[in-house]
Amino acid sequence: MDLENGEVLLINKPLFFTSFDAVNKLKYAFVKAFNHHFYENGKRIRKFKIGHAGTLDPLATGLLIICYGKKTKSINDFMGMDKEYTGSIFLGATRPSCDKETEVDQTFETSQITADLIYQTANHFLGEQMQIPPIFSAIKKDGIRAYQNARDGVEVEMTARKIKILEFEITKIDMPLVYFRIVCSKGTYIRSIAYDFGKKLQSGAYLDSLCRTKIGEFELVKAFNLEDFVHSLPKLEK
Repeated sequence: MDLENGEVLLINKPLFFTSFDAVNKLKYAFVKAFNHHFYENGKRIRKFKIGHAGTLDPLATGLLIICYGKKTKSINDFMGMDKEYTGSIFLGATRPSCDKETEVDQTFETSQITADLIYQTANHFLGEQMQIPPIFSAIKKDGIRAYQNARDGVEVEMTARKIKILEFEITKIDMPLVYFRIVCSKGTYIRSIAYDFGKKLQSGAYLDSLCRTKIGEFELVKAFNLEDFVHSLPKLEK
């Protein structure tokens, strides 16, 4: 492996891992496997650069682009690419985080929601629009992550941002769950789409599950399982 020039790795982020957790695990594994490249007589002689191109929430799984070595300079190139997600939305309840990180705070009637209405509502989301990110997000407000303020009970006013939904396909309806596939621009929060989806149905909703399947032309099916890649590292040195 060319540790200095680096590579672009496709990793399948496990459930409950933060993107930072995944990067840290890989960094530790690289340095441990190739210790002599970074340390000599117990002293560090080289710093290992590694980072990811696009955060995934802990409750989401799927494609994470990891760059190391000189390839870390390419991270911004990947950040602007469109993303594809699959997952499920729970209809009839809301949670403050818009996903299962927090408890249900309200329940709603769903008997008025038909399959036709669900399909029609999905079509209304297509195109450019302004989206308000969830308060439980990594966006910084006055130098503090929004989710930190939200967890501390501090009221946070989030600023709407322009996004674009290129495709919104309903793949299955099994009430109260609605399964979907979405292709969207960078900066799109699928949790906010779930919440807004419930409002448009005159009900409530939250994101039940989420998997990122594509970033640009990079596909999850070609990604390494994180644990498998870590265990393979000692065998990859030339």
